[in-house]
Amino acid sequence: MNWIANFVRPRIKSLIGAVRTSETPENLWKKCPACGEMIFHRDLVVAQNVCPQCGHHLRIGAAERFAAVFDAATYEELVPPEVPADPLRFRDEKRYTDRLKDARAKTGRVDALSAARGTLEGLPVMIAVQTFEFMGGSLGMAVGEALIDAMQAAAAESRPFILFVSSGGARMQEGILSLMQMPRITIAVDMLRDAGVPYIVVLCDPTTGGVSASYAMLGDIHIAEPGALIGFAGQRVIEQTMRETLPEGFQRAEYLLEHGMVDMVVHRHNMRETLSRVVHLLMKHPRPRTRPPAPVITATPAARTPVRSSGSAT
Repeated sequence: MNWIANFVRPRIKSLIGAVRTSETPENLWKKCPACGEMIFHRDLVVAQNVCPQCGHHLRIGAAERFAAVFDAATYEELVPPEVPADPLRFRDEKRYTDRLKDARAKTGRVDALSAARGTLEGLPVMIAVQTFEFMGGSLGMAVGEALIDAMQAAAAESRPFILFVSSGGARMQEGILSLMQMPRITIAVDMLRDAGVPYIVVLCDPTTGGVSASYAMLGDIHIAEPGALIGFAGQRVIEQTMRETLPEGFQRAEYLLEHGMVDMVVHRHNMRETLSRVVHLLMKHPRPRTRPPAPVITATPAARTPVRSSGSAT
């Protein structure tokens, strides 16, 4: 019995531990939330996070958006503005400051909005991305300040402003200070119009709450990604309030297109071409006959890391 306890059992445990450490890492494969297909991570990167089987558009972050749209994946990011970290000293299950630290460690971003300047087929543009992976893309003081700064810079530099938005709405941890950002951003949108600068909104999955009820629906052109959930309140809340069953696909991009709420639904693989065509048309700027090559999306980490210029982007 001692031989089994002292020799055989520790030997078996060491062998099991060695097998576990040599197993394939979990992040090499990702399951499509729509069809359940397992997708190899390199294939998913090359496909811009679109499922090759069913075409479902998975969520992506700011770095992937910038790299896919800007010429040669070259751009200059704007410095995020400094705002009070926890103005209300909010705490629910954990402190708001701890939630911010976790989100920053997870995403490598200061907050939910990132903005950058660069060129799109030779035309100077400003692109902002409000990404869902940072606390649900919620609108807080940091997002409001960053978006206003980017819009003011775009107006001053006569750059078309493109916003990729994915958000659950206002950030409850900042209360009324979060809600105040909506009218402030609306004024910044008016500044773009006064400067004669187009404001293009790309609605991604999901775009809901106060964000969808304000600046996300104030664009000159509204583009949606296929299957994106877009609306103010949830479908269940609406059904319980109206006591009616809503039609299938309600609040999805295709339904909104049929009812005139968005101008077009564009596949992610065609997004760069569509945005270029729209901004060149609105700026009355002919597209170059010899166009800069589209960014090549590869599965190597170096290719997914955008080259940030030191102010040379025009």
